[in-house]
Amino acid sequence: MSDLGLPRKVAYLIISSFDKSYRWFTRITRGAQQRFEAAQWKETQSASRERITIYEQSLADAVAEIYHLIEVHQKDDAFWQQMKKNYARLLEGHPQFELAETFYNSVIGRIFKHRKIDDDVMFMLPSRCFLPGQDRDKIINSFDTTTTVKEMYVSIFKTYRFNIPFEDYERDLQHLETALRERLNREQLASVVAVELLKPVFYRGKAAYMIGRICMPEETLPFVIALQNNESPALFVDALLTDRKDLSVIFGFARSYFMTDTQYPAETVAFLQELLPNKKHFELYMALGHFKHGKTVFYRNFLHHLDNSDDHFEAAPGIRGLVMMVFHLPSYGVVFKIIKDEFAESKKITREHVKDCYRLVKMTDRVGRMADTHEYVNFRFPLNRISPELLKELQDTCASSLEICGEELVIKHMYAERKMTPLNLYLQQETDPDKIHNAIDELGLCIKQIALANIFPGDMLHKNFGITRHGRVIFYDYDEICLMSERNFRELPKSDDPYVLDTLSVAPNDVFPEQFEHFIVGKKQFKDILKELHGDLMTPAYWREVQAITAKGEVQNFTPYNPQIRFARNPT
Repeated sequence: MSDLGLPRKVAYLIISSFDKSYRWFTRITRGAQQRFEAAQWKETQSASRERITIYEQSLADAVAEIYHLIEVHQKDDAFWQQMKKNYARLLEGHPQFELAETFYNSVIGRIFKHRKIDDDVMFMLPSRCFLPGQDRDKIINSFDTTTTVKEMYVSIFKTYRFNIPFEDYERDLQHLETALRERLNREQLASVVAVELLKPVFYRGKAAYMIGRICMPEETLPFVIALQNNESPALFVDALLTDRKDLSVIFGFARSYFMTDTQYPAETVAFLQELLPNKKHFELYMALGHFKHGKTVFYRNFLHHLDNSDDHFEAAPGIRGLVMMVFHLPSYGVVFKIIKDEFAESKKITREHVKDCYRLVKMTDRVGRMADTHEYVNFRFPLNRISPELLKELQDTCASSLEICGEELVIKHMYAERKMTPLNLYLQQETDPDKIHNAIDELGLCIKQIALANIFPGDMLHKNFGITRHGRVIFYDYDEICLMSERNFRELPKSDDPYVLDTLSVAPNDVFPEQFEHFIVGKKQFKDILKELHGDLMTPAYWREVQAITAKGEVQNFTPYNPQIRFARNPT
């Protein structure tokens, strides 16, 4: 083939690789309904892990084919510019055009080791302006609101069919009708002009969600039917969610990605953001499992924010970490984490170990308690926005990860993570006894739920946890995590000898839960609350019990919304 035809051929190779990758992604996603109906919870977790690996595998295959086809580093800029133009033409009318752009960017990034960040050869900005609504009819079902409430629900369940029966269909219809009438008064119900539901069902863990909205002249409310499987197997409706706070928690950054068949992801995300205006586009893409494109949208959002702000990057508030250097832009809701060059003597770990821990969290069901992190290489910051104090601290602690190129600071490897208030700072500043009590209760629940997800948190100092605006405690320090089976939980020896601990033989994997009370929280006031609410955390017996549960491979069900809104079942 002539050199003139090569840019077109390589562009076609990349779009073909993307389409193949998305078919693989879709096949796994579409299997979610069958796994849910058969209560195949272990297979559900395996499918989630497999789906996360698809992107990297597809990318590696595409890059290998390109290297086989052309002498990559002998091509000039004109070649890559022409290839981008050819690729942009192939995207016309493509239902996943924005994901395909990100895949293209990944290919270019891999070839040039993320050093050619140039809009002439990459899609730094989208290739088109997406106007929400143009594909709306392809992603939603609308239901007749001129009938009775019950008839509307009957119509919904005729549209969304499952291959297992309901545990008690009439009971669930009654629950749903009662819940809606309690939420809306008679005038509001009469004013409803539309009930819309996204066509794909959203699956995650042991639950399925039908997600939509109720449209009224003065307001629009979320309308979410939460379903579960009693494993007999039979369906039951667990709750009706009409509060944005509940929906926001379901789409939280500490939860695993949904399985939902989004053939028109841009339109789906646009619809979801109308329901959740406080969620960023990149957060919603990530929630749908498109985490690589979420990173692209995040970067674009980040650049836009830089253009519209003037504050400086500085060290993040809180106690400095022993492994990570953490900094932020005060006006932006994300923190950036870099692995330090040297660790404190107490940290018997390596740089690669830290990366492995972050990979483990990525592949684990985060059960709403572990923050999602996003890995970047050669991330660029404008040098004039880095405070002098931060730059010096970065150079003192992370010099091997830094490179100054002209007017930019390039960080060779880092993680980005949603910003939260560190729990230790929150407890220092909060004066409301009820909020303090809730935060410490949340801390105990967070530790317990992470353990039941088969992760031992390791360093459980409360500075390693954050608290969200909804009062939910999230863990975010992963450098000492491991699987539950990798620790030996022991009792302290009972003896009057004050030197008995000095002579105690301790293996590297030994843990003594009775010592937890001395370091999880500092003040006696907080310790007393934690011991009252979660005293079992300080006993080896509790941790061994959790080990026994996780060893069986039992998958837990952590309901993300308020338990008080769950429907009573009383199954026979």
